[in-house]
Amino acid sequence: QVQLVESGGGWVQPGESQRLSCAVSGPTVRMTTMAWFRQAPGTKREFVAAVIWGGGSPRYADSVKGRFLITRDYAQNTVTLQMNKLKSEDTAVYYCAASSQYAGDLERQYDYWGQGTQVTVSS
Repeated sequence: QVQLVESGGGWVQPGESQRLSCAVSGPTVRMTTMAWFRQAPGTKREFVAAVIWGGGSPRYADSVKGRFLITRDYAQNTVTLQMNKLKSEDTAVYYCAASSQYAGDLERQYDYWGQGTQVTVSS
């Protein structure tokens, strides 16, 4: 089965950058869309970014557009979220997600999820 494992979370000061990675194992040939979601305490899980595995322009939530970048590494079977100019509002558990279909910003469109990695932005 497909397994997703996030890494790279931790504490960072406002204005700094942090890079998250999602390692994909299993039948990756079935994956069409990779995405990142996040969830802060007491809030619903929200969409952050998504990219079609085979190529194409990525999609971003308005709250992170211009600051975050999602990329794919085919050789390493990973998807990365580069987070720049981090704000306290970015503090959340970040989840990697995958879909066998062309997916967008809805949770129900994704079939597989990682366990999440905590990102804390504070001074």
